Amino acid sequence: MPEPAEKAASAAAPEAPLADAVFKALADPHRRQIMRLVQLHALPAGQIAAQFEITQQAVSLHLAVLKKAGLLTEHRDGARRLYQLRPEALRPARAVLDEFWPDALARLKQAVETDHPKGDEPRS
Repeated sequence: MPEPAEKAASAAAPEAPLADAVFKALADPHRRQIMRLVQLHALPAGQIAAQFEITQQAVSLHLAVLKKAGLLTEHRDGARRLYQLRPEALRPARAVLDEFWPDALARLKQAVETDHPKGDEPRS
């Protein structure tokens, strides 16, 4: 008989594997910085690598992880490879986080209403 966690995992949304890949890619601060760099416009790998104190090979590995997670597009411009953020690729991860958001808002609402019950308004 499946454990409750297994049942929950099997009932997960179809985008769960995509969300897992996005979360894994976002786990590294270098990759998050790369995403910031290529958020507004495409940059060549060399220009991205120049922003870090790690080897170009390490940056290439980070780019590969981001690309595999679907977070970056890559296209060639002559001999250069240009990378740009695909913000829509964050949707599966956001969907996972949104599952928890209504609960957090409900707890906030309860806390505010407990601290400031209706009819207990400040006087001017």
